[in-house]
Amino acid sequence: MHIVLHQPEIPANTGNIGRTCIATGTSLHLIEPLGFRLDEKSIKRAGMDYWEHLDVTRYMNYQEFMEKHPGAKVWLATTKAKRSYAEVSFGPDDFIMFGKESAGIPEEILVDHEEDCIRIPMLPEIRSLNLSNSVAIVLYEALRQNHFSSMQMEGELHRLRWKGSSL
Repeated sequence: MHIVLHQPEIPANTGNIGRTCIATGTSLHLIEPLGFRLDEKSIKRAGMDYWEHLDVTRYMNYQEFMEKHPGAKVWLATTKAKRSYAEVSFGPDDFIMFGKESAGIPEEILVDHEEDCIRIPMLPEIRSLNLSNSVAIVLYEALRQNHFSSMQMEGELHRLRWKGSSL
């Protein structure tokens, strides 16, 4: 899977998203301009000490991103979409794009991709969810649909044993 952030503005959100990408084996794609420098402490604090393991690619603009990924399936997460993220079928190599915190994905991009636009259902009183929360919600649905391929599905206690365990 691939997460695309179109002109993200808040370093802590991008750091949290980067950590989620590392935890899920997902690539992160950043379309400039960014509202911060990638060496800022806040981005690394949110990503913790995992940031060096992140598969991240930067693009000068949306056009460069599209040129580097011709024919890719790109889902566009937007509050303007007509259907929910739960109504679509995600493939293992799909890209899921999210817009900047203050304005989302530009309508100039959305208008040409109506069938690829998805939304997270929410009450009408709220404008949008936090960007890193939105990425986690949609990404984990996409991963669930793909059976959490290559992901650890069981955990172990550190000091004790599960009561039903024979080990």
